[in-house]
Amino acid sequence: MSTPVPARRWIVLAIAGFAVAALVYVLAVWTTTGQSLENAALRGADQVDRSESDNAWQALGQITVYSLAAASMLVALVGVLRRRWDLAVAAVGVIVGGQLVVQVLKRFVLVRPHLVEVTGDYAGNSLPSGHTTIAMTVLFAALIVTPYRWRGVVLFFLLPWAVGIGQYTLTAKWHRLSDTLAADAIALAMAALASWWLARRGALHRYTGQRKVGRTVLVVFWTLSGVLALALGAILWGAPLLREGPVATTGEYDWVIYLGATSFASAGSVITALVFLAHWRRVDTVPAHSDLITGSHALAAS
Repeated sequence: MSTPVPARRWIVLAIAGFAVAALVYVLAVWTTTGQSLENAALRGADQVDRSESDNAWQALGQITVYSLAAASMLVALVGVLRRRWDLAVAAVGVIVGGQLVVQVLKRFVLVRPHLVEVTGDYAGNSLPSGHTTIAMTVLFAALIVTPYRWRGVVLFFLLPWAVGIGQYTLTAKWHRLSDTLAADAIALAMAALASWWLARRGALHRYTGQRKVGRTVLVVFWTLSGVLALALGAILWGAPLLREGPVATTGEYDWVIYLGATSFASAGSVITALVFLAHWRRVDTVPAHSDLITGSHALAAS
């Protein structure tokens, strides 16, 4: 008999995810320092090479209502082929629910106070990022619905894409850093809620097989990448702020602050993915009625 995974851990993770999103919103949107730093990063993005900017626009442009629908259908199909409608519902719920939450928050709930001078389209609220939410929820949905032995393959292909989308939103000036970080946290919370529902149904069980070496290598690589990106962002922001104070956000260091923001955006996506993966460590989605099948085989053998 396989051992069910307790559901409590997922509720704690969901609460933590929503709390982080709220903290990011307060610090980045409701403080003068937060708005000044993010506006400097937007100005720094104006110095991005044209080809890099075009690549960012192209990658973001590929995320449409149709591609979102296709991704939802694909993860649902995996669940259907596995004869696991619960996994299909959970995976699609992460993607669709994530968009419902961020769009309602961005359009109807959250506001951006006028604390520092800014002009044009950047005066309005843009938190959380819908594109980052799509990328992260697609990653989480795929991890949920995919069999344990294929989870490393999903991580190999989808995590670089999800991290890239988060960074591209800054390069294309579609979003601020806080928009991306808040989207990461909300996507994590939605995936945790879906996992909680599955755990409550008894669909999550302890994996007792051998450790997957390839997946371990991937996790180590991305852990180091996340730590390096976080450290680089801290250096790029910390050095001018320590040297110049708030004056560093007024123009001279815009490019450096932009580079720091992209590093933080990458680190945020990587860390969020690793936190979710850590909670799914050695957790398997056992096929429906597997215990009954095992029992019937034992009865037949006797």
